[in-house]
Amino acid sequence: MLGGLDLSGIPLEQALWLSGALIGAGLATGILAGLFGIGGGAILVPVLYEVFGAIGIGEVERMHLSVGTALAIIVPTALRAYFAHRTRTKTNGEIVRRWAAPIVIGVITGSSLAAISPDRVLQVAFVAFAALMSSRLLFGGDRWVLGDTLPGRLAMNLYGFGIGVVAPLIGISGGGIATVVLTLYKVPIHTAIATSVGLGALIAVPGTIGYIISGLPHLAQLPPLSLGYVSLPGALIVGGFATLAAPLGARLAHAFTRRQLEVGFGLYLLIVGLRFVVVLAGF
Repeated sequence: MLGGLDLSGIPLEQALWLSGALIGAGLATGILAGLFGIGGGAILVPVLYEVFGAIGIGEVERMHLSVGTALAIIVPTALRAYFAHRTRTKTNGEIVRRWAAPIVIGVITGSSLAAISPDRVLQVAFVAFAALMSSRLLFGGDRWVLGDTLPGRLAMNLYGFGIGVVAPLIGISGGGIATVVLTLYKVPIHTAIATSVGLGALIAVPGTIGYIISGLPHLAQLPPLSLGYVSLPGALIVGGFATLAAPLGARLAHAFTRRQLEVGFGLYLLIVGLRFVVVLAGF
């Protein structure tokens, strides 16, 4: 038993590997949150998906449990990374204020859609997100620009709503999407990252609540100590290490150039997207 995750029926070598994967995912999530302005859901979801599969969670519930747990982990991680960034970079509080209401409305909508969507729909959404974001970062460069300044109220509201809808569907904080949107309007990437990471908790809190509520009728199919589609042991173990590592990622972000950050983030998204292509293909 690892904090409520039942590993008793798993060989010792595999149990150790799973424990290491959870700790490694937590550390990587914290670093990524600070480095790229994301909550780390893109690494958490694949890792949690494998761990929950190894302990016997069925295919019907596994992706929902992975996404819900990832969102719960993102809340403290995003907050820690945001405050670490504020000591080094000027964040744009106006953007956070303008996006707050439409993002929350979008998260409620996205959580409702996720509750009635099969696991395969969430996997396809995750792959589409990874493909689009990695293409922009790896190949778009300065050519993918929509304007020299941020757009007006209507467009910003639509962007905020869209980010809110997508985030709970694929288990991310939305910071990665927000970062890309802001850079399309020539917001410097370091400022975009510092601002976007502040949106993480704003998105993850209502998203987590949505997954808790939608998972309550399925508790019999979920592992011990689950609160709806949130595994409390998984959230505490991974989230604890992620929160500790978040300030390190924020420091690392300022050691790289804009292009280095874009390429690194793009490659990361490409790799995790390919992982779910393999799942969808049935390999």
